[in-house]
Amino acid sequence: MSCLQTVADYGLRSIGIGERLLPRADITLCDQVTLIGSGMLWNIYFGLLAILFGFFSATGLALAKNSTYKPLRKAAEWFIFLFRGSPLFIQFFFGYFLFLSLKQSFPLFDAFTSAWIGAAIVLWLNTTAYSAEIFYGALQSIPKGDIEAADAYGLSGWKRFRRITWPTLLRLAWPAYTNEAIFIFHSTTLVFFSGFPALQQKGDALYYASYFADKTFNPFIPYPILAGYFVCVTLCIILTFGAVNRYLNRHLPSSKRPRLRIRTQVIR
Repeated sequence: MSCLQTVADYGLRSIGIGERLLPRADITLCDQVTLIGSGMLWNIYFGLLAILFGFFSATGLALAKNSTYKPLRKAAEWFIFLFRGSPLFIQFFFGYFLFLSLKQSFPLFDAFTSAWIGAAIVLWLNTTAYSAEIFYGALQSIPKGDIEAADAYGLSGWKRFRRITWPTLLRLAWPAYTNEAIFIFHSTTLVFFSGFPALQQKGDALYYASYFADKTFNPFIPYPILAGYFVCVTLCIILTFGAVNRYLNRHLPSSKRPRLRIRTQVIR
């Protein structure tokens, strides 16, 4: 079988399109590159969904934590504490068995036991908590002079938030938020190893890398391939977030623009 035929057969296998049977003998390098790349579609899906929804919910949570209304502030503080205080791996297990229990009483939750919804929700809530703490710190760091200047110009309420508070918050938080986006994308490798099953072998990139390592008894090929894919996607995140960072700071002289510093988190 040619490599092009392998790509045609297995390129979209992780989402149920193409050949269903996995190669069991005469596994080639092309097989491994193609199937692990196919599994990356799930990792990208989970990462994009968590970052997209988490960005907006984290903003709301940061504002809630900064609120003068005590019940709202305490609810936000406890949410952040619970999700930052427990390991993501345990959150996946808890989320899966919670949805499994709810499914017995409410059939509506049947779909939530599948990774494409259930695991995405866990990742979304987790990154919401971490990102909210980042945004809250930025909110506290907004120079008082900026707020006083806004008051002097008669800006208040939503107009002040949209034109002064929100842009300044983003500029201050963006470097740290970039690191959070990278980490939550890396965390997608935990999905199919933490409770949510890979239905019909539709797993992520790590699922296929582990499969090939078991079949070939050689982990030094599939896992470097997996790492290479993650490095490529991480570079895409850095370039994209770097462009946004430059846009947010476009009004500053080039010598004073903050640069992104990528710091890999070893443990959550």
